[in-house]
Amino acid sequence: MTQGAGQGPAMRTETLRDFRVPVTEPVPYGVPGALPEEAPVYGEYPAYYGEGAPVPPQPSVPPQPPVPPQPPVGRAPAADGPAPADGDELDEGYTPTHRDLPIIGRGGPGDTVQVQYVPQEPPAAGPGPLYVVGDVHGYLDELVHELQAQGLIDADRSWSAGNARLWFLGDFTDRGPDGIGVIDLVMRLSAEAAAAGGYCKALMGNHELLLIGAKRFGDTPIASGAGTATFQAAWLLNGGQRTDMERLEDVHLQWMQRLDAAVLEDGHLLLHSDTTAYLDYGDSVEDVNDTIHELLNRNDADITWDLFRKFTKRFAFRDEETGPQAVRELLDTYGGGRVVHGHSPIPYLLGEVGTEDGDGSRGPEAVNGPHVYAEGLAIAMDGGVTMAGKLLVVQLPLND
Repeated sequence: MTQGAGQGPAMRTETLRDFRVPVTEPVPYGVPGALPEEAPVYGEYPAYYGEGAPVPPQPSVPPQPPVPPQPPVGRAPAADGPAPADGDELDEGYTPTHRDLPIIGRGGPGDTVQVQYVPQEPPAAGPGPLYVVGDVHGYLDELVHELQAQGLIDADRSWSAGNARLWFLGDFTDRGPDGIGVIDLVMRLSAEAAAAGGYCKALMGNHELLLIGAKRFGDTPIASGAGTATFQAAWLLNGGQRTDMERLEDVHLQWMQRLDAAVLEDGHLLLHSDTTAYLDYGDSVEDVNDTIHELLNRNDADITWDLFRKFTKRFAFRDEETGPQAVRELLDTYGGGRVVHGHSPIPYLLGEVGTEDGDGSRGPEAVNGPHVYAEGLAIAMDGGVTMAGKLLVVQLPLND
């Protein structure tokens, strides 16, 4: 029988060497009277037995009628072996082997019993390597280049990293040319990574809050600390792209609204913003995320604006004296040994004067990787792609 797709090799039961058959004169098989009309049929094994499962007992062979004693029969040479040497003792309990004896199987003469092979899941090898991505801000081509350089996606922009773990630190849109394209890519990679045993996830940045507010509330007046403001005006002032707004769909809004604000991963507290404002929303990572989701679900312009305002704050860890203590306050509350954040471009953290719109004095060569600071407790991941810097995709843990 031909081996079926997905099956293992055909299995045969072993022949018992001490199984004896009464000696008779060799008679061609099939001659009436040579064998009982109904030869015993042995029970079939189930398709597969799990590890440790007992094999059911085989039905016994019906007793054969007694056969009168026969004179010793000369040992005929087996069809598939050499003739016995002179002087060999003949064992009276065995008959010669014939090539044309049929195999008793399920499907008739010549068939073999198939034991289906059921592939087992390989043992879990544990979580894969952990990567983080800094602020993308609509720079889709730069993102694709960096993900491919790390082996996370292939030439077709499909997930190729198996069980690797990838976290985006927020700010997918504004300033760059294709924020919606970035969101679409991250959403698709999330599904592909999950199917491959890994994951691709994202945090909520202040620009996600800004885009949600601009779409929901538009020119609705909001009482802010600087007077009356609107989400629409703030979005345009902070690099909002009209092409993104035109392509923005409900599925994008729902995806952004469900993003978490913080996560603890392998001893790293991942946040978008370098601020201690997270402490206003709960004493655990779960509380912070639940509270922010609940506030967004209220669909209130003033509440959404307050969230945006707080997560726009920055530089809480930069001061040499107070910065390390601010990081420790977050770590003591939420756990972990380091904070990893985006939001503040590394040239800003290094004290360079300029704006995120590109008139800073540092060129692309100024940012070669993440910035570790605050006594080694904080890692900044915004490479300043909006100001001729670098979009960072980095594997953690990061050595100083």
